[in-house]
Amino acid sequence: MPLPPESLIIAALIVAGAFVIFGITGFGSTIVAVPMLAHLLPLKFVIPMFVLLDFAAALRTGFKFHSTIAKQELAWLVPCMLAGIGAGVFLLVSLPGEIILGALGAFVLAYGVYGASGRELKINLSRWWALPIGGFGGVISALFGAAGPLYVIYLTARGLDVAQVRATMSIVFIITTGSRIVLFALAGLFAQPGVLTSALIFAIPMLAGLWLGHHLHVTLTRQRLMQLIGGLLILSGGSLVVRAIA
Repeated sequence: MPLPPESLIIAALIVAGAFVIFGITGFGSTIVAVPMLAHLLPLKFVIPMFVLLDFAAALRTGFKFHSTIAKQELAWLVPCMLAGIGAGVFLLVSLPGEIILGALGAFVLAYGVYGASGRELKINLSRWWALPIGGFGGVISALFGAAGPLYVIYLTARGLDVAQVRATMSIVFIITTGSRIVLFALAGLFAQPGVLTSALIFAIPMLAGLWLGHHLHVTLTRQRLMQLIGGLLILSGGSLVVRAIA
């Protein structure tokens, strides 16, 4: 892995913290970790490496909370997600890294502003919204690995409670990350030196963060937690935008 020891420790702490959030909320690991890791490693290295960690975490969470999965919602979302993922992988391979980095920063910054505002959308959506949301989310998932917030908003607007959203999101992650792993392998992204080794190394802080997140009794309300995450995303997303422009 092309990191000095001090940067490796920082990266491990980022991974652990991201999966603490994943364990608590059922999403958010990628959108928190990838922008920060992109300051230490090339984005086209970080994304395929992190997708392996996400897949392992989603498998563990899916088996743990399988009884509350909303299967009917998945039946509508999945085909659209897969189509969007195919398009997103094509863009990831084709676009210059600087453009992807800037776009990721803008996406993370925008979601950070939304999260920090403390507002939760109180809307109801029909199942037909699975088509555009699933397709667009698939593109975002392949490009940035950060479509989780979009799917959470959709599932919440479909009337699912917190437990159902967390369990259903784990299956969404299994499907999206599994599909991305196959497509990334076909595109040669895992052939980069150090990607698989890095995933194995960071599996240790990933499992530690996930365990802590599942067992942590958070005293903050979900709204306050999202505000704190939003503030963090504003900083990381803004820094990526500045880096891409500079």
